[in-house]
Amino acid sequence: MDQQEIINTIALTRINYFNLAGMLELYRRLGSATVVFEHRNDIRDILPDASPRLVAAFRDVAEPLHRAEAEFEWDQQHGVQPLCLSDDRYPQRMKDCADAPLVLFYRGTANLNQPKVVCIVGTRHCTAYGQDLVRRFMAELRALCPSVLIVSGLAYGIDIHAHRNALANGYPTVGVLAHGLDDLYPPHHRQTADEMVENGGLITEFLTCTNADKMNFVRRNRIVAGISDACILVESAAKGGGLITCGIAQSYGRDVFAFPGNVSATYSQGCNNLIRDNGAALISGAADFVKAMGWQDDAALQKARAEGIERQLFPDLSAEEQQIVGLLQRTNDLQVNILAARTGLPVGRLTALLFALEMKGVVRTLAGGMYHLLG
Repeated sequence: MDQQEIINTIALTRINYFNLAGMLELYRRLGSATVVFEHRNDIRDILPDASPRLVAAFRDVAEPLHRAEAEFEWDQQHGVQPLCLSDDRYPQRMKDCADAPLVLFYRGTANLNQPKVVCIVGTRHCTAYGQDLVRRFMAELRALCPSVLIVSGLAYGIDIHAHRNALANGYPTVGVLAHGLDDLYPPHHRQTADEMVENGGLITEFLTCTNADKMNFVRRNRIVAGISDACILVESAAKGGGLITCGIAQSYGRDVFAFPGNVSATYSQGCNNLIRDNGAALISGAADFVKAMGWQDDAALQKARAEGIERQLFPDLSAEEQQIVGLLQRTNDLQVNILAARTGLPVGRLTALLFALEMKGVVRTLAGGMYHLLG
């Protein structure tokens, strides 16, 4: 794409920050940012309903253009691709949305327009239950659909577990940021973000030197939903950002799914309420999701179920280890003394087996000496 057109498009984002709909309509009617600038003195001839604020914003475009030139230069130096709305690389799913960003800044390797894209969202305060759901879902999905782009917001909780499990299963994964690409929030996720740039990417509508302000996260959520085919809510309190993303996804005509949880669990209330109010379809695993999306034919899905793909997520285990896992599958979160009583294994032997299972990533120790099955 022409360099000046990119700079002009970035400049429009500076002009239209508080009037996204008006500028987007103007851009779509004229077909390019360059033509918009050519008509900046007769905006109302093109868009009779243009707001006074939008018209006034075009009276002095020197600062927006200067800022856009600096941004474009920074992008060139740091491997960032500015994807304008008319660029073929721009996420086409987002392009059709009424509040699509005029430009997205992208650093990564993933094809943002691949056939299957799903966003996974949820609370920042996810529990062991939510972590297990993400881990299991990603492994199951990988067995059923080898090519899927996983999208989330790189936040604490469900987001980061979605990204990390996507990478662990060989999926490309894209994080949508609430600030410019010159920074990273939260900084603790830097290592994961660097891995994502190599297998997936980071994307934002915000220019450099933009802070991760609260309102930016709300704006960010529409991109998470907009570039995806479907939205999956894993865990959420009665109110939360994940629910906002699901609402936006619904408004875009996307499929929305949620995992149910214990009715007394704080971070299952949002999921349960959304399912109850028909705002999301209930899923218990990847097979439910794949079937609902029509991403695999019934014969293949039945074969996967027959082969036990959904539950055969553990490495090879000894007979005694299988005994412990089988017990935890029936009743999870048990203490050593209870496990010893129910398996009949001596405590010393049981402790050694539990340690081995923990090293294999099959169980984890919780507070109070409880053992929790991860698979």
